[in-house]
Amino acid sequence: MSHAAPNPPVLCSFPSSAELMESLARFILKAQKESIEKKGRFTVAISGGSLPKQLAKLVDNPAVKWDKWHVFYADERVVPLDHEDSNHALCMREIFGKLPPGGPQPTIHTIDPSLEDDLEELADVYEKELIQEFAMRDAARFPIFDLVLLGAGPDGHTVSLFPGHALLSEDDRWVAYIDDSPKPPTKRITLTFPVLNHAARIAFVATGAAKQDTLHTILDEPEVGLPSSRIRPVHPGQVYWFVDDAAAEKVQYPRTPFKM
Repeated sequence: MSHAAPNPPVLCSFPSSAELMESLARFILKAQKESIEKKGRFTVAISGGSLPKQLAKLVDNPAVKWDKWHVFYADERVVPLDHEDSNHALCMREIFGKLPPGGPQPTIHTIDPSLEDDLEELADVYEKELIQEFAMRDAARFPIFDLVLLGAGPDGHTVSLFPGHALLSEDDRWVAYIDDSPKPPTKRITLTFPVLNHAARIAFVATGAAKQDTLHTILDEPEVGLPSSRIRPVHPGQVYWFVDDAAAEKVQYPRTPFKM
């Protein structure tokens, strides 16, 4: 059986972050609509960093069917859920905590911080949450998220997959832990490449001139092998880059006009 090669990344660059956020919101709504029509729910994995801020446009948008959203964290810091380093706390501050109380709410899957002294167990328990959500329904080797939302660090890392780290070669587990993250806090869990690369759609968001060199390496020199370059979903999955013109300044890779 021949496997089609992964689709090349789609790069969409916008003059301002306001236009980027507007377009990203439209992209997410289209993904939501297709997923709900197909299977009555919308599975999303979100990473932290500056990404949750970029999703602010969704909060007041009446087209978002929050009660159909099943949200996982693409990576999470092993800290209490209300800790300032927690991706969950960040997403609550920027998005979910702003939804009207009593209105439709997403189903949010958080880590169990009481297991902070046993990272293996903590990762296993989170993996079981994924199995509940996906394996029961999809019977696939890896979960297939409808949408994964990612950022790229200045070193080209994404989620908690860092350049040169042993976790880059993990190809079996769905959720892995790291206790030596080069960025604090050191203890984290992360979805692995096989999970990320089985998603139907992945959207990276990168803004600002500080990202110029990193984006150039990720998109123009994928052979360097930065973790963000290695996000290439298996066919028919697709990876999109939503960037502003400042971040894309040094990128030679062809842009695709955003149409939706």
